[in-house]
Amino acid sequence: MTAPNSGIAWRQLRVYVPLLLHLLPTLGVGYFVVIPRSCIAGFNELTIGFAVANLGFALSYVAGVRLASKMVAVRA
Repeated sequence: MTAPNSGIAWRQLRVYVPLLLHLLPTLGVGYFVVIPRSCIAGFNELTIGFAVANLGFALSYVAGVRLASKMVAVRA
């Protein structure tokens, strides 16, 4: 038996699936394949910059989703 609001919760979380589908391979390939085999291997400003770039992408995606949901709510 599912909770009455489980469909609503899934619909709200479903918009974040593309974010996960982007971040998981990007971080996986970046930190486990590309960076260890390159001249920037290790914990340095370049690996931190890669992490911050991905964090910035994630924050802007979340902000865009929240803004879009507010705009839809205003029109409804």
